Amino acid sequence: MEIRGFQKTSLVDYPGEICSTIFVGGCNLRCPFCFNRDLVLDPDNQPSYSEEEVFAFLKKRLNIQGALCITGGEPSLQKDLASFLARAKALGLKIKLDTNGTFPQVLGELLEGGNLDYIAVDIKAPAQKYAQLAGKEVDYGKVARTISLLKNSSVKYEFRTTVVPGLLERVDLVEIAKGLQGSRQYVLQQFRPVATVLDEGLMSQRPYTREEIEKVALQCRPFVENVLLRGF
Repeated sequence: MEIRGFQKTSLVDYPGEICSTIFVGGCNLRCPFCFNRDLVLDPDNQPSYSEEEVFAFLKKRLNIQGALCITGGEPSLQKDLASFLARAKALGLKIKLDTNGTFPQVLGELLEGGNLDYIAVDIKAPAQKYAQLAGKEVDYGKVARTISLLKNSSVKYEFRTTVVPGLLERVDLVEIAKGLQGSRQYVLQQFRPVATVLDEGLMSQRPYTREEIEKVALQCRPFVENVLLRGF
């Protein structure tokens, strides 16, 4: 698998767990608010980590941290993702996958494999604004199929939206929540105006305040069982 980043210890990437996080290179989207610009635009020139190197570390840390998060980039583009997950699960690790939800067939096969414990899906925008927030044309029907897959799955999951000022209005977030009706968890997460953001123009945008988003969360809760704020 094309591993282009390896964070050996994380307290934030897997809720409730101490984990390691691997970052894969490449993505099918170009979200202007993405903070992993080099992984998306120039993955071949990023540091490379072998699977053997990663697994050697994971084995040594099993008694300290028992979880692994796989993020990117977009992991669903990796042809050997399923075998990698199986190998990690064989160590007894809990495994979390971060995905943009545009590959429901891949996700369905991974769910059938039974090696995932937690899935986080980034829902970029309501359907009518998806291309703007994804930076590419997107078949929203595929995103909708991913939503349906997880709603009918026993695996822990969260849908999450990065609250990007200037691109997403508060009414957009409520519209997304309506589309997630019946889901167990929706996370509104703060936009990070860091130097590695894909569209540097967003760095001058004033992020939403916690108070503003708490009001939005109240409007979302009639549709989703559990609405959380992250990073505010």
